[in-house]
Amino acid sequence: MILRSFILAASVAGALGAAQFPAFSQQYLQRLGGAVDALEQVILDFDASAASLGLSRDEALAQMTGSAFVQARRKDMQQAFLRYEGLRADLDILEGQGPFMRAYHFAHLTDPEVAQGAWDAFEPALPLSADSAMFAGFGGIAGGMATALIAGLLRSRRRTKTLSA
Repeated sequence: MILRSFILAASVAGALGAAQFPAFSQQYLQRLGGAVDALEQVILDFDASAASLGLSRDEALAQMTGSAFVQARRKDMQQAFLRYEGLRADLDILEGQGPFMRAYHFAHLTDPEVAQGAWDAFEPALPLSADSAMFAGFGGIAGGMATALIAGLLRSRRRTKTLSA
């Protein structure tokens, strides 16, 4: 009886947790778009400054030598270019996708800064959309099955120890 109650509690927890994914992934997508827009503005400004001097981006970066500050700034800009490319690629994949496709492309929802910003702004709630209900169902089943599997493994291990003793 206690095990069944524990499995039910795990199922409910899994359902409630998984039901949050559609809203959280939407919040993540909004934050991702904002991060891409902000980085794009920095890159456009850098490229415009370079172009005003008749330089390409690479030529402008190559000229950023001399002081420790300028070299650090060059490294910062190189990292900004790389971050922009990665975030832009993630946004291109996720943009316009529904929650099931966002779950399918979960690997593109893993930027630590964007995820932290989305998590900080996210307020869990009991969503009432069909998508959330389906995620809740999957989460409930997964939570219950995982708990039952762990309980079964623990029981069989206990039986093995009892038989060998």
